[in-house]
Amino acid sequence: MVFSPEHPPQIAVNGWMAGRLDSGSGQYLSHLLEWLPAVAPGSPITLLQPLTGSPTPPLHWPQVKVVPVALPQIPSNLAKVWWEQIAAPRAARAVGADVYFVPYWAAPWWRALPTVVTIHDLIPLLLPTYRGGLAQRMYTELVTRTARRADAVLTVSEAAARDIVAHLKIDPARIHVVYHGPNQEGISPPSEADLARARTRYALPDRYFLYLGGFDVRKNLSRVLAAYTRYRARGGDPTVQLVLAGVLPTTDSAFFPDPYRLAREAGCAEALHCCGWVAEEDKPALYRLAVALVFPSLYEGFGMMLLEAMQAGTPVITSDR
Repeated sequence: MVFSPEHPPQIAVNGWMAGRLDSGSGQYLSHLLEWLPAVAPGSPITLLQPLTGSPTPPLHWPQVKVVPVALPQIPSNLAKVWWEQIAAPRAARAVGADVYFVPYWAAPWWRALPTVVTIHDLIPLLLPTYRGGLAQRMYTELVTRTARRADAVLTVSEAAARDIVAHLKIDPARIHVVYHGPNQEGISPPSEADLARARTRYALPDRYFLYLGGFDVRKNLSRVLAAYTRYRARGGDPTVQLVLAGVLPTTDSAFFPDPYRLAREAGCAEALHCCGWVAEEDKPALYRLAVALVFPSLYEGFGMMLLEAMQAGTPVITSDR
């Protein structure tokens, strides 16, 4: 792949994660589509959007051309694989793209044109709890093999790059580390009015430790609650409560443990406040108001929340994982 400013490439982007802001890959794609036109002004960008039969979220990238692509009426898991391996690369070639970009770990085996894939982490390969059943393990094996066929691999940290080299056996020369920004571009630092509004909207206590993120077992929430209980037992400030921000699990399971049950078992249920989903524009205020962000995850490709909290000037308590 050799391009020049006089002949910039046309880029086709796999849009499976477009608009899914409740996932890290969806957030990544959203912010990337906001910035790519600015950093590659001569490159036309086409977002390939699958038509799955389900309502599609509104898309809002005025400089990106959106091309809808039909999918067959088959079970959703099969439809996703069909999209990744057949429909999307075929559509990328049909729109005349020079490069096909997949912003999550799902490169196609059939390379209709030069292909770039982003691998954020290797969670389903490295963490036994996340390997799933036979179908999930087969899918992980598929994308492991297809990643080796990609022309270039992007990833988000040196740690993730080392994992990719060690476990996928990809030549380091084909791996390119492109760090995340703090995910808050275009959002001004919170004013006093913003802080007051966020405190009211989310019923925040005067002082609190903040956890913001998912609630799967990898996030190590049981350790957060045990440490908070220990903090109070050892004379920590009793006015500092613990706020959990994010969508709670709908059922209690080993993979998605119920935070309320964990808090009762840890002995700190009375000091726990779950404030639910936080809008992107409100996150800086929640960080700024917190005594500290608590994020002892057992594995992250990057850990966006740490960077966001640092940008807000909030201390971070995290793990070395």
